Amino acid sequence: MGHDLTQVIPGEFKGPVFKRGHRIREEDIPTLLATGNDYIYILELQEGEIHEDDAAIRVARAVAGSGLETTSPQEGKVTIKAKGKGLLRVRRELVDRINFLGEVILSTVHDRIPCEEGMMVAATRVIPLLVPEDLVKKVEEICEETPPLELLPYLKRRVGVVVTGNEVFYGRVPDGFDATVGKRIARYGGEVVKKLLAPDDPEEIAARIKELKASSPDVILTTGGLSVDPGDRTKEGVERAGAEVVSYGSPILPGAMFLYALLDGVPVLGLPACVFYHPSTVFDLIFPRVAAGEEITREDILQLGYGGLCLNCPSCRFPICPFGKV
Repeated sequence: MGHDLTQVIPGEFKGPVFKRGHRIREEDIPTLLATGNDYIYILELQEGEIHEDDAAIRVARAVAGSGLETTSPQEGKVTIKAKGKGLLRVRRELVDRINFLGEVILSTVHDRIPCEEGMMVAATRVIPLLVPEDLVKKVEEICEETPPLELLPYLKRRVGVVVTGNEVFYGRVPDGFDATVGKRIARYGGEVVKKLLAPDDPEEIAARIKELKASSPDVILTTGGLSVDPGDRTKEGVERAGAEVVSYGSPILPGAMFLYALLDGVPVLGLPACVFYHPSTVFDLIFPRVAAGEEITREDILQLGYGGLCLNCPSCRFPICPFGKV
């Protein structure tokens, strides 16, 4: 066979019934007829032409940057997967340039999607069985300086936490941080190295933040105390600790009362109370970027309004959903 021969059994199977290189035998004839192949054709590559499998391999290797790996071709398609956990970067302008060439396709997931090891992030193939090698070379030239796809590994951030609120500080309600946000920190490669409780007092909150800062964390989180209630004083506490507030409020739901600040270069993420009961929130859009070493600006946060509405599905499938996608 000059290429993988696909068989489709509706509702049961779709895949290669014969692989490229298979030697056709007399007993294969019923299968060939059942797959709509009444004739056998001879494939002869001309000079300057390249087979779909070889083209897809070269394109995949060109577009896949660090942290990514490619599979063997199947039915002319090569899949690109994450080697480990991290944040995927997709440079759409380069993806568009490749697809606009014609006869070669690159299909990807969205930019900045959090990835697990082995997750499929892209796939590529050419449309005809044979393409000019010059077409593949054009793709390789587009990707020569910067690949369209790259996985930024999580940097194993050391996280300090201040859980605010009189209700938790005085033991009126249990502290639910470890069972909720704590698990998500670990999902994105972080480690909670110190956790402190503080009442709704800006001086106390500031003192706890300074105490955390002395232990040299990579990221500081505060939880709660960011709503419009007069008793919510976390923002004031962050400011009294000496942090510069970059953004307060976000066009993300859940997560409208999110705060982002910098304390001597250390990111301070003020998390609203929604993080304790929603499976996916503003935390899941911002923390992976911080964990991957990206710097966050006010503009970055404001641009998340497009796609920033969580649909509160009965069964959360984030990040395989529209939430946070631009």
